[in-house]
Amino acid sequence: MLTVHRFPCLSDNYGFLAHDEATGTTAAIDTPDADAVLAALKAKGWTLSLILNTHWHHDHAGGNVAVQTATGAPAYGPAEVEKIAKLDRILIGGDSVTLGETTLQVLETGGHTLGHISYFDPQSKTAFVGDTLFAMGCGRMFEGTPEQFWTSLSRLAALPDETAVYCAHEYTAANARFALSMDDAPAVVIRAEDVFAARKREEPTVPTTIGAEKATNPFLRAPLLAPDLDPAAAFAKVRAAKDGFKG
Repeated sequence: MLTVHRFPCLSDNYGFLAHDEATGTTAAIDTPDADAVLAALKAKGWTLSLILNTHWHHDHAGGNVAVQTATGAPAYGPAEVEKIAKLDRILIGGDSVTLGETTLQVLETGGHTLGHISYFDPQSKTAFVGDTLFAMGCGRMFEGTPEQFWTSLSRLAALPDETAVYCAHEYTAANARFALSMDDAPAVVIRAEDVFAARKREEPTVPTTIGAEKATNPFLRAPLLAPDLDPAAAFAKVRAAKDGFKG
């Protein structure tokens, strides 16, 4: 059984500790803030066994060196992470990572960055998606192409609807405002209201689920929002609209 501990850090990031209950083995999914990662480990009484990076950006891998120095844990991730920190193992889509009795599948989810990867545990139906997919949103397309990003989102959308999706930022209220500007489907309106209420109560909106995203996320719904375009072009149109959105 995989237990996930979520903790806030930086201005709007979430850090995650993935803990295999059977063996006590623990992984940090990214290292957005080394001090926050180490404090979370201490608070839970867990010993870090592994760092799993999703991509190379500093708010995801910037704490690697400090966390490794403090814990001795090896770091795995896509090759691009070595722009800022040495890895002990380079991962690509199709690989798997053993965390105690949990086996995490490595999914290729480039688009936000070229080498972005995600991690999926089919047993607990848990996915760590970095900045590829957000609750009601997706990451900016800094390095990839619309075709690459749409393929990545489609790969995540193919996971079971009940999959718990741990994305790395609390952007959901802003994403919901954009979604409402693009889509008046009842499910979108209802979810946006729920998001606004949760954030007013200062409650987190992460994790989400694949099913909720398929029903309400404008990026996964892009082909429905721009039916005259092929799916990748429809995604590109929605992504461009979000990039210029001021609401």
